[in-house]
Amino acid sequence: MNVIIPGFILGFLGWFFLRYVIFGFYTVDQNERAVKTRFGRAVRLGKGTTLTDPIAEALNEKDKERYIYPLVQVIKPGGPYFRWPWEKIHKVSVATETINMALDLETPTANHNGTILDAVTKDQLNIGLTGQIRYQPSERNLYAYLFGVKNPVVHVMGYFIAILRQRIASFESQNSSLLEVEENDIELDAGLMGGVSINDLRKNLNEINTFMEQECASAAARYGIDLDASLITGIDPPQEVESALAAINTAHNEVSSDISLAKAQADQTIVQSKRAVEIETLRAQAEVEPLKSLAEQLGLIKQNGPEALAAYLRNVRLALYTKAENIILEVDK
Repeated sequence: MNVIIPGFILGFLGWFFLRYVIFGFYTVDQNERAVKTRFGRAVRLGKGTTLTDPIAEALNEKDKERYIYPLVQVIKPGGPYFRWPWEKIHKVSVATETINMALDLETPTANHNGTILDAVTKDQLNIGLTGQIRYQPSERNLYAYLFGVKNPVVHVMGYFIAILRQRIASFESQNSSLLEVEENDIELDAGLMGGVSINDLRKNLNEINTFMEQECASAAARYGIDLDASLITGIDPPQEVESALAAINTAHNEVSSDISLAKAQADQTIVQSKRAVEIETLRAQAEVEPLKSLAEQLGLIKQNGPEALAAYLRNVRLALYTKAENIILEVDK
């Protein structure tokens, strides 16, 4: 008995085979990672969570109660792989991205059209910050990046900016005095530089960048993003403050130069005085040594009797007489 299969069934079977069998194979590029979901649920690694992973070490105790994500199976580059119709593949590029730290992804016109980030220093000075942030999705916490946070880049940018502004507002240089001079000079220097914290910020850009990297180390556990580096490249005051700040810096440099010159002259005078004392001491020793030697010789001669000392004195007088042109003798009357 011949069975006739309707054309629409053959068409459906052909479409199904093409759609879910042929096109069910996929590959993952070298700079990509993928996560598979079955019926909308990500394939997990047992019952493990990010709290059992070293990625959570950067979180404090309060955040550990809040940021708990399951560990998921990460599909490495390669292929071809196969997925069933009820499975879906979520691919993520793990290449390092660079973004202007003043860019607001939700409001592009903010922060001077994404060019300068405003901040306030401890002395209530409004400054503009420029720089970049390098980041990439965290392979150890792709669940947070794909499913835990709606827009992880926006979250991590807001987190970074909040920490940066707090750091700028409370920043104090460990070496606030710029001159290594006497105590009264340090007080003078502090008086000159009081309230000019922007100078300390500019000189300690590396310290601030390092601090930001340490503080943002928990971004991977929070939002599934690794902050590779923060590069703050510029700190500029408002235009109306720039000229006043330049004048203060010029005055400070002049005072610093004068103090350094005075110290150099004082050090040179001290060295010259020490050398003069050494020279005079050597001269005095040179004059004293012959007298000491003569006293020792006379002592040895005296030990041989008074006649030996008288004979020595007579010989000395005779030697002097041979050198003298005129001799004056005292005659008793």
